[in-house]
Amino acid sequence: MKATLPTRLIDAQVRIGHVHLKVADLERALGFYQGVLGFEVTQRFGASAAFLSAGGYHHHIGLNTWESAGGSPPPPRSTGLYHLAILYPTRTSLAEALRRVLQAGIELDGAADHGVSEALYLRDPDDNGVELYWDRAPKDWPRTPDGDLAMFTRGLDLEGLLKETKQI
Repeated sequence: MKATLPTRLIDAQVRIGHVHLKVADLERALGFYQGVLGFEVTQRFGASAAFLSAGGYHHHIGLNTWESAGGSPPPPRSTGLYHLAILYPTRTSLAEALRRVLQAGIELDGAADHGVSEALYLRDPDDNGVELYWDRAPKDWPRTPDGDLAMFTRGLDLEGLLKETKQI
């Protein structure tokens, strides 16, 4: 299927509402998304599915084992989800998330300053990519002399980020 340009752009208020992941073990996935990251379970369907939220929304993350109980991650070099991205409201809240991840013994795949945001990259227990990030204010985004966006990827100072929290 060849991509075509739309006759008009999508409404600027459209947002990605939630992600729904197939997992091998629901309790293990809840240990990560609820136990480490701190999402709240809003509804559960026995041992086969759960819905999680931040701030009382019906759900930001759905987890299920309907087609994947006991399964394994997709092999490398296959199509599928690259990562889900969880947007934190402030640099301090991202720093607190980093502290929780490190305290849980979870290794980071990477950490980057993209100019528009600062991001942490890791994997959930089912090997799904997870990005934890916060956005800088649009007025602070890097731009070319013509005003176009000029994102980049540079290393992120994790110690500097951790200093945003009260505990060091």
